[in-house]
Amino acid sequence: MENKEKNQTDLSSGEEGMIDTDEKKLEGDTSDYINNDESDASPHANQGEKPEYSLKRSGRSSKRFARHTQRTTGGVLPMVPMRGMVIYPGVLLSFDIGREQSIQALKHAMNGRHELILASQMSLDAMWPEPDQINRVATRVFVRQVLELPDNTLKVLVYGLERVEIEDYVRNHSHYEVRYSSLPSAMPDRTPMLDASMRLMVDLFQRYAAISDRVAPEAVTLVRNETDPGHAADVIAGQLPIRFDEQQMILETVIVLDRVQMVLKILHREIQLAELEQKIALQVQAQLEKNQKDYYLREQIRVIQEELGEEGETDDDLGHMREQLEASSIPDEYKPKIEKEIDRLERLPSHFPEYATQRTWVETLLELPFGKITPERHDLTRARRILDRDHYGMVKVKQRVLEYLAVRKLLVESEGDSALRGPILCFVGPPGTGKTSIAKAIAESLGRRYHRLSLGGIRDEAEIRGHRRTYVGSMPGRIIQAIRHVNTDNPLILLDEVDKLGSDFHGDPSSALLEVLDPEQNNSFRDHYIEIPYDLSKVLFITTANTVETIPSALYDRMEIIEVSGYTEAEKIEIAANHLLPRERKQHGLTGANLQVTRPALAKIIQGYTEEAGVRQLEREIARLCRRAAIVIAEAAEKGKSQSLRVTPRNLIDLLDKPRYSYDMADKEDQVGVATGLAWTWAGGDTLVIEVNVMPGTGKLILTGQLGDVMKESAQAALTYTSSRSQSLGLDPEKIKERDIHIHVPAGAIPKDGPSAGITLATALASALTGWPVRHEIAMTGEVTLRGRVLKIGGLKEKAVAAHRAGIRSVLIPKDNERDIEDIPETVREGLSFTPVSTMDEVLELALVKKAIS
Repeated sequence: MENKEKNQTDLSSGEEGMIDTDEKKLEGDTSDYINNDESDASPHANQGEKPEYSLKRSGRSSKRFARHTQRTTGGVLPMVPMRGMVIYPGVLLSFDIGREQSIQALKHAMNGRHELILASQMSLDAMWPEPDQINRVATRVFVRQVLELPDNTLKVLVYGLERVEIEDYVRNHSHYEVRYSSLPSAMPDRTPMLDASMRLMVDLFQRYAAISDRVAPEAVTLVRNETDPGHAADVIAGQLPIRFDEQQMILETVIVLDRVQMVLKILHREIQLAELEQKIALQVQAQLEKNQKDYYLREQIRVIQEELGEEGETDDDLGHMREQLEASSIPDEYKPKIEKEIDRLERLPSHFPEYATQRTWVETLLELPFGKITPERHDLTRARRILDRDHYGMVKVKQRVLEYLAVRKLLVESEGDSALRGPILCFVGPPGTGKTSIAKAIAESLGRRYHRLSLGGIRDEAEIRGHRRTYVGSMPGRIIQAIRHVNTDNPLILLDEVDKLGSDFHGDPSSALLEVLDPEQNNSFRDHYIEIPYDLSKVLFITTANTVETIPSALYDRMEIIEVSGYTEAEKIEIAANHLLPRERKQHGLTGANLQVTRPALAKIIQGYTEEAGVRQLEREIARLCRRAAIVIAEAAEKGKSQSLRVTPRNLIDLLDKPRYSYDMADKEDQVGVATGLAWTWAGGDTLVIEVNVMPGTGKLILTGQLGDVMKESAQAALTYTSSRSQSLGLDPEKIKERDIHIHVPAGAIPKDGPSAGITLATALASALTGWPVRHEIAMTGEVTLRGRVLKIGGLKEKAVAAHRAGIRSVLIPKDNERDIEDIPETVREGLSFTPVSTMDEVLELALVKKAIS
């Protein structure tokens, strides 16, 4: 693309890398030419800016190109479209060529008589314009020099020869070639009107040059000594920051008098704009001088007031700050420091940037509560009612809050005040299980003010500890900001998503939290901004996390972990019936009279339309059901009918479309090599069918189904155990080596990992090798060792719910998990039989249907 050159370039004919287009080097050097102001090199240059023109200074330059200024009747030359720039006859112009078509046109010209047609394109946006997008009036130029640049573009120096009009496009394939005709360029008849116009034009140009700094003195000298009015008008036009359309209009104006008068109008406008720019600059300078003067006078007034003992305008505010400081509970050893800062404020001019910084720091300190306590409520009955009002289940969480309240109540009654420090509780569980909302209910039950801080994605330690006052825009950390917001020293602060803290070169926020959450240290927490120790020991901190795996061990050690497991189906039904459905009916303008949802329908929504441990998706599906019901009821109302809707499993699919999820059910008959395991997932529990096939081979073990490393190791351990028990299972060890074993865990697209499938893998292997089928009504979970011991697992509650949902009647669990059976919902316990086992021998005895070996 052809860009206007921004930086001035050495145009000497003998410069290395320049290709001189004349066989005999032209006389002189670049001292014969001058460059105008720099212009934009962007391909989308502003129209008001001008390209870099080089202007003739003496008649000697005219003699150089005399042979090229002969009038021609027409011819064919390569044409280069110019973007946002115009060249006038008798003017040198330096510009860049980058478009491939333009480079081809230049090469074609260099192979001929070194002449080009330069025509401006109408649209600056067109990368390569069509013929109808190019102005017909152009300039025939002589290529003076070409310089190859490192970025594969060419810098070209051309000299404008004459105005031409494009008659036809001869070629437009690799580049444009056009047939042109010369426009009249002879010296016009000198008339008084033309002479007067030229004299006025030269005078106005000198006036413009005196006002503006855009014109070089050499250009003014050249115009003043010019005798050709047309050429003088062209030179002046090239020096003015005028729009592109005006440049083209001047080029198209062949009549010299009209061209001179057009330039006169433009000069009048540009002089007015230049004078206005100069006026604005003077006003800005005067304002700066006024500010300096005002500062000097204020300093004098301040000194005079100090000598007379008079108070300034801001003394009332500073006096109020001193009163606040006196009444504040800020430790006495730090009050002199704050008093010193207030005295410093009194001496600083209010318009100083440092004044605002110092004042903000003092006001922040004075707004902190420093010992202000909100009375707590120790009513256990009220607390239990509030906790049960909005949350179903969560027995361990509620129990821990009631324990804290009971201890606080006894301490207050016995000692008059409580010395118990607030515990650091961490609720860990899947999303949507009510961890954040239960914290708000705890604050309400205790009568404490509540503030939530989201820590997800925080990477800067200063977010916790604050910024030092030396930084621009410094502020306290989030902890101190929370204390300032609630205006009490004993709020409940929820630190949400503590497992999603980040760290980078700014520091580690989790390390900064160690001091905040350590009861032994947080009684003197020091924020970098306030620089005064602050007591956080009365704050009740509660944190939430989805997993403990990403919590740093040091931070994990300072918190009391309370697991918030996923809800069972029975719990979700109760939550939906008692909490979610009434709330969504109210938000959608419905009542219990016109929309009723049966519990079997809620169970169907949970089973077929949600797959989660919490109830967020369930809430969205109930809201969708309410919207569908609203359409039915509203349409009936428009017809004057009263419509009520009762949702049952039968008509549920008409309102919510087809179910999106399904659960595996237990097999109806015993199978060889197929065992049912139980798995814990982020959405709760699920059944896990393990299939084993045995085939002739070389003893290879093939594992498929996207198994993780732990599960692969469990399969190896299960195979080793089964091989070691070959005698009791009636197997020939040598024949096992002659068979390949393929273990597959559907579904293959879902990654699986964990140790609790060990006994299931061993049972399926033993069944496939012996030919004994596995009982279809049994599911199992547990980790197996090489010696056949069954180890403890987690997530028994969720796994039991999955087994009950799949129609399983008996579950084999590790003996160490026997005490966890009481955590399983009673409705599930009633439908399942739990058998604790401690060895694999017991598992095989219970799970396999043994047949006589033939």
